[in-house]
Amino acid sequence: MQKRKLGRTGLEVSVLGYGAGAVGGLFTKGTAADQERAAARAIEAGINYFDTAALYGNGESERNLGRALKSLKADVVVGTKFRLAAQHRADVAGFTAQSLDESLKRMGRDHVDLLQLHNPLVAKDAGDHLAIEIALNEVAPALEKLRKSGKTRFIGFSGVGEPAMLHRAVESKLFDTVQVVYNALNPSAGGPAPKGMPGLDYGRLLDKAKAADMGTIIIRALAGGALSGTADRHPLAMQDVPPIGSAPDFAGDVARAGQLAPLVREAGATSLTELGERFVISHPAVSTMLIGYSTLGHLEEAIAAVNKGPLPEAVLKRIA
Repeated sequence: MQKRKLGRTGLEVSVLGYGAGAVGGLFTKGTAADQERAAARAIEAGINYFDTAALYGNGESERNLGRALKSLKADVVVGTKFRLAAQHRADVAGFTAQSLDESLKRMGRDHVDLLQLHNPLVAKDAGDHLAIEIALNEVAPALEKLRKSGKTRFIGFSGVGEPAMLHRAVESKLFDTVQVVYNALNPSAGGPAPKGMPGLDYGRLLDKAKAADMGTIIIRALAGGALSGTADRHPLAMQDVPPIGSAPDFAGDVARAGQLAPLVREAGATSLTELGERFVISHPAVSTMLIGYSTLGHLEEAIAAVNKGPLPEAVLKRIA
């Protein structure tokens, strides 16, 4: 599997990553045997970046991923995330350090490769939504301290929230990586926002990150599953998936995804999902793409899709 540079970290990561979150659900609700089989197959296929978070399954994803990787004696790149609640604003540095210690304990590790801020970034602080000033002036120094302690090698943030604030965080050059919302329903992080597109305009955030020599980790590559073309959900998967940056509701995203169906054959793809996955990896500023899996079959399909490579230029233009 193709490897790409994760910005200035110097790490080479697989273009397809393993998203161990609740949207797919295998690492929050699956059996231990299936989790280990999936991790083993991913590594065998060349996947070397695994992404989790304290929030996923209230710590279950970290526990299960840590157990599986330890059992496999896997040498892979591991990233996790932490989220600040309103009560943590009084001691941002203290909670950040505490959260990482708890994550490391759950995973059975003495460090992670990448620690990322998980809050949406906004101009005005409110509960789960974190003011950009706090992120830059308090969170970033706290993360840098943890980097110097050896508990994390690199630091990043999740690129959700208000686009202007995400651009400020990238421009600060305080972070090594950014998770970017980018998919065929909202391609604005990679190019001009299509005329009439609902949702947020991320303003070519991928190009901005590349200019800052930051690694880019694509999230919502399939718009929470809408780019499967159906609203049906696997029992392990998150049953209610609020959109991020796209249509006002999941049903709207599914309907818009259906409009891309005629391009599947033109792209030489076997499914709408493959079309969506190959669309993402076609952008040269993408380091790795996270897909959430409910089954080993979903993993196999994603592996096959990325190994077919980028979409034809004509199809990319039509999607845009």
